[in-house]
Amino acid sequence: MSRLPVIIAAGGINPAGRVSAHRSYQRLVVDALGAATAAAMYRNLATLMALERPEDPGQRAYMRDHTLVRRIESFDVNAVPLQRAVRIRGSGDASSFLVRKRDLPPVLPATWEAIREDASHVEVRVAGDSDILVPGTRDSRVSSAGQLPTGFDPGKQYAARSHPRGLQLAVCGASDAVQSLGVDWQSLRDRVRPDQIAVYSASAMGQLDYDGAGGVLQAHLLGKRPTSKQIALSLSEMPADFINAYVLGSVGGTAGIVGACATFLYNLQHGIEEIRCGRRRIVVVGNAEAPITPEIIEAYRTMGALAEDEALAALDGATVADHRRACRPFSDNCGFTLAEAGVYFVIVDDELAVELGANILGAIGDVFVNADGYKKSIPGPGIGNYLTMGKALALTEQLLGSAALRQRTFVQAHGTSTPQNRVTESHILSTLAGTFGIEDWIVCACKAYLGHTIAAASADQLAVSLGIFAHGIVPGIVTIDHLADDVHRAHLRFPMQHVDVGAGSMDAALINSKGFGGNNATAVALAPHVTMAMLERKHGAVAMAAWARRNEAVQAAAAATDAHLQRALLPPIYQFGEGVVEGEQLEISRHRIRVPGFAQAVELVAEHPYPDMR
Repeated sequence: MSRLPVIIAAGGINPAGRVSAHRSYQRLVVDALGAATAAAMYRNLATLMALERPEDPGQRAYMRDHTLVRRIESFDVNAVPLQRAVRIRGSGDASSFLVRKRDLPPVLPATWEAIREDASHVEVRVAGDSDILVPGTRDSRVSSAGQLPTGFDPGKQYAARSHPRGLQLAVCGASDAVQSLGVDWQSLRDRVRPDQIAVYSASAMGQLDYDGAGGVLQAHLLGKRPTSKQIALSLSEMPADFINAYVLGSVGGTAGIVGACATFLYNLQHGIEEIRCGRRRIVVVGNAEAPITPEIIEAYRTMGALAEDEALAALDGATVADHRRACRPFSDNCGFTLAEAGVYFVIVDDELAVELGANILGAIGDVFVNADGYKKSIPGPGIGNYLTMGKALALTEQLLGSAALRQRTFVQAHGTSTPQNRVTESHILSTLAGTFGIEDWIVCACKAYLGHTIAAASADQLAVSLGIFAHGIVPGIVTIDHLADDVHRAHLRFPMQHVDVGAGSMDAALINSKGFGGNNATAVALAPHVTMAMLERKHGAVAMAAWARRNEAVQAAAAATDAHLQRALLPPIYQFGEGVVEGEQLEISRHRIRVPGFAQAVELVAEHPYPDMR
């Protein structure tokens, strides 16, 4: 029997705020929302930003100015530390200086000679040239990024213990998803076997700040030593490990699949395949990335990938860059804008969703992944995205019919704001829209607001799509006022203002991603009303009526959580060292293993995987 992967919770934290209850989406379209919904969004944002008067116009302006893409606040872009290599030459025959004994290198440079010492210092004579590193600062040529709302520090929400920022985002993001379920996690996991739960999550780049791999690589150059945590916590799959170990206490499936900018969709594909084949019944899937560091920004800038201040200003014929409009998808642009986020979804099979009375946020029809084939360069685009988008369109037509595909879908473009992307992606979308008979296909590009969160980028796109399903407002590409001349426009609509299509009017969204190295992926996300219709066809009206009765309590619990978060923050779920189970506590037999804390056992005996080869 077929199993539909149903989204029953979405949560996290990104530059627009808290993802659950569609609050981060609402920040994007706040000017088009009703007064009551906008007020709730501001109240929630105020709790994140430690503000006390969310109704005050001045504080609302502050919240707007200190969310989304903006000038970098997490470090001083006008005083980025550096070490400058300098060759010094003594005046006369020689020069000398004093240095503390403990700072003297064990092997002296060839031109150094220790000539005198006391209890604490050594006098060194230098004859000839000597190479030294002199501390200094530089201006960053890139000073825009998509950052978490000002005032919210994920590391202060729990006992972070020198966790890299990406892992802090994973803990906070997964916690928000679980806390927004409207169902207690323990009661949820009691309904399935422990090995029917899985977590799929990763950081595309690993953890590269000082508490991760960055510190390992910098330590000796800074005169320090690596810590015992840095290399372990830097691994790309560590977000999944943290969620298993400290948020969910899961002993089920786990993986961190990496595919550059398509990383979320790779993990999503694995998760829904596991649900469809029946191996898993509950999957937590999402990603966390924290690349806003001087080193990462400079590396991407050197590639020519980022929007530099000077080039941004030149686009406007100005002398100062407009940081708020750094990301300009499908317009004249000059590079993408890095951002940080941790965004997560709880996905279950349709039977469990009905049994729980869970909130139905949507479903995933499928995810398609294709490589580019032979390439001229690793970062350059290729043909793989034509295949993923073509498959996604064909599936959507099969699921919904031709009329719905043409009239009731939209596309969430990768939309990075690079000159190459605007040409190649618009050609893909235009060509395939025409092939499938679509006219005026709405193109959404949420990176204009959020920036490029790398591994979490498509998770941002899915979260925004769920918001569109619920509220019926497609965020316009408001950072642009025209399309670039080389953008392909046939069959496409690139709205520069919000489009009110009406709640429940869209049946599906196609989530598109084009990653470095030829990592292309496209997902089909189905709207809640489409999902409900599919569930009723499978389970029947009586079962769905019973779901509706159970859902009343679930909705009330989720609403209560959201109401609380409009007054005060909920601490993330972080159970360090709690509930640890040792091997001696397991009940082991030839047929099953019982794990303390889980209602059901892990079954060891399964159907023969190769029955025709017995």
